[in-house]
Amino acid sequence: MRLEDNIRRVTPYVPGEQPQKKVVKLNTNENPYPPAPGVAEALRTMDADRLRLYPDPEVRMLTESLARYCQVDPEEVFVGVGSDDVLSMSFLTFFNSGKPVLFPDITYSFYKVWADLYRIPYECCPLDEKMHLRKEDYKRDNGGIIFPNPNAPTGLYEELDVIEEILKSNPNVVVIVDEAYIDFAGKPSAVSLIHRYDNLLVTQTFSKSRSMAGMRIGFAVGNRRLIGWLKDAKYSFNSYTMSWPAIVCGTEAVEDRAYFQKTTEKIIAVREWSKKKLAELGFEFPDSSANFIFAKHPEYDGGMLFSALKERQIYVRHWEQPEIRQYLRITVGTKEEMQKLFDALDEIMNK
Repeated sequence: MRLEDNIRRVTPYVPGEQPQKKVVKLNTNENPYPPAPGVAEALRTMDADRLRLYPDPEVRMLTESLARYCQVDPEEVFVGVGSDDVLSMSFLTFFNSGKPVLFPDITYSFYKVWADLYRIPYECCPLDEKMHLRKEDYKRDNGGIIFPNPNAPTGLYEELDVIEEILKSNPNVVVIVDEAYIDFAGKPSAVSLIHRYDNLLVTQTFSKSRSMAGMRIGFAVGNRRLIGWLKDAKYSFNSYTMSWPAIVCGTEAVEDRAYFQKTTEKIIAVREWSKKKLAELGFEFPDSSANFIFAKHPEYDGGMLFSALKERQIYVRHWEQPEIRQYLRITVGTKEEMQKLFDALDEIMNK
């Protein structure tokens, strides 16, 4: 037997590039605006002596703030180190039947990584011709279901009646709705359904709409039993996952609802303006409800456009997956950043 025969090896998730130089960074769906002012103030006035103590393992300050925001009980909220941590813990906790977990074939690529890491069988369900979920694909025997809403990288939002139909068809498995981009949709969150469906878990993140990707905060909302099982798994893994600065700063971000609303509306406005500009350049794209646009041009290769933009210090996201290799996923930045993108595209396409 060789050493490598006893190693658990997986193909890891590949995140977007984080260049260490000044670029127009439209590749990782970060928020172009700073966090709420209270976050900076909390960091400035934080007592460093507090860091010698373990943080609250129950994360009560932040959990109670999120519960008020979501209009649920604190016992119906689970907090983790980014929504990736919450989702990974959810895979570990809920997908153990030995039956395949179902998720779309064009979606967040981390789902396959977690399934492989935890030895969970899975099957990918194709999107329809308009890049929406085919709800009939999720009405069969399975070990659980997960999908983003709005989906990534397409940006498309599924109405709650579609989600309810999937929930009703799968009462004995957990259905996870990953709402990393819900705050840009202008449409209802599936959180409103948790008291009607015991098998529903909804996850969200502070990385996008709350401008705190660097702080790593995510959370889940579900009925008390689901949240209790998640906590049991967390406390068996690491009781102190959330740092004290993250708890304090996260709470400040949730409490400043006016600032959150203001910056989210700015991003939505720039997104809608950007759709018009892309259409004028001849691009085609699904009608995004997220903070990015998934676009292709019928006359220009996606890989060529990606490379040409990168040469001009403009970073967008591109994949070699055959079904989507002609698309670019473009994060919505400031209006000034987006104008630089459009100027560069115009130059590339008219060379």
